[in-house]
Amino acid sequence: MANLKSKIYRDAASLAKNVDLLLVFGGDGTMLRAASEIAGSTTPILGINLGGLGFLTAVSSNEIENALKRILRGEYEIESRALIQVDGRCSEIIISKCALNDFVISRGIISKLITLEVSVDGQLLTRYRCDGLIVSSPTGSTAYALSSGGAVVHPSADVFELTPICPHTLSNRSVIVSLNSTIQVRVVSPKPDIILSADGEMVSEMLPGETVTIRRSADSVRLLHLPGYSFFDTLRRKLNWSGANV
Repeated sequence: MANLKSKIYRDAASLAKNVDLLLVFGGDGTMLRAASEIAGSTTPILGINLGGLGFLTAVSSNEIENALKRILRGEYEIESRALIQVDGRCSEIIISKCALNDFVISRGIISKLITLEVSVDGQLLTRYRCDGLIVSSPTGSTAYALSSGGAVVHPSADVFELTPICPHTLSNRSVIVSLNSTIQVRVVSPKPDIILSADGEMVSEMLPGETVTIRRSADSVRLLHLPGYSFFDTLRRKLNWSGANV
């Protein structure tokens, strides 16, 4: 028993207002939930990896002691990551939700293609016949979008990535647009078996004819890294890029 006498806060947002650094123990899923809960806070997050892949976690569990010593000495860097936001009416209810990685509009349990009409800044992009559509932030390019054939985007790039899931037309590929763009997705399919999710968590079902608008959020999240952090080094390690032998 440690017998610590510490104040207890009801959620991450309340805790972030009263600390200088938020430690998040887990994997990328835990980091995504924490980022959503403290959206707009200036308190940086340090991810301690207890999970699997861990793109967002900066320190492994066996390095905590050394990492905290370095941070107390001022040896750290803080990186701001953009959040994205979805607004609209889903199942006749007004919704507004932030995400760090992505929003996904996908078919439900029925194995049928759905049709989604996508516009960017008021201009029609296309109608996708697919299993779904991923609208990801730069941070989210290495998540669901990557496994669906999307490009790897550097986190500092101010872009959205639109990636169809199993499109019926082979020419449909990921489309990159400015992070300052406004993206509208309208459900064209006549059946209501369509789900909107944010960072892997269901937000709502969507009915035929309903439209959601996705744009850059006014809020962001701050991630803490130790000196020497490199996104490209993370890619090589996490994705096992070994290069070619000549």
